[in-house]
Amino acid sequence: MTIFDDREKQFENKFAHDEETAFRVIARRNKLLGAWAAEKLGKKGGDAEAYVREAALAAIDHADIGGKVLADFKRAKLNLTDKDIGAEMQLLLPVAREQVVGEK
Repeated sequence: MTIFDDREKQFENKFAHDEETAFRVIARRNKLLGAWAAEKLGKKGGDAEAYVREAALAAIDHADIGGKVLADFKRAKLNLTDKDIGAEMQLLLPVAREQVVGEK
């Protein structure tokens, strides 16, 4: 193996690690958003945990957790908008990053 092969492998490994970390951060953010939404919807205990799982799965299946949460808010007649949800997602992103990176 040459020096260039070693460097290429290092870059590939770093890229894979960074992508995995980014995925884990978004997944954590989605769980935190689900918990926030469950609280706004008045869910407690097992109902809240089930909602968090449902929201996280919606994000995986449809890649639009914000739309799912917004639809749930509208059904519950809560006066929260997509801007409110987007703002909460932005607030939760650094929290999620800290939690994921701190897990190691």
